[in-house]
Amino acid sequence: MATKLIAFDRDDLAVVSAHVQDASVTAADILWRQDDKRLVVGMRRLDWERMLAGEAAPGRRVSALRFDRVLSCQSRDIAPDAPHAVLELLGIEFQSTHPPGGFVTLMFAGGAALRLEVECLECELANLIADDVGTY
Repeated sequence: MATKLIAFDRDDLAVVSAHVQDASVTAADILWRQDDKRLVVGMRRLDWERMLAGEAAPGRRVSALRFDRVLSCQSRDIAPDAPHAVLELLGIEFQSTHPPGGFVTLMFAGGAALRLEVECLECELANLIADDVGTY
């Protein structure tokens, strides 16, 4: 099943956040393209669609989460010297500070986080591989 979700406001982002809950990410999967004002996060996310359809072993899907119009990117407790350490994404929040802009926070287990200052909220989640990639 091909999934492609786009978020332009807090409600849209809540849907994206639900789809990426418990996704596995490594520091090497996080790409900050400052000149392009873009952050891309590769991940292996739980296949919530299959789980809700009643499949016993839904597995994971290789997906990409992209944020555009990013002015800055800060991280906490994400070690660049440990690029293969696995981070568990808990959720994503948006705080409007200067509409339509604000801060997007990606929260990981153990207190790690990414904080993005954005001109406006512009996010996309897309599957990269259509088939189940098993457990991670």
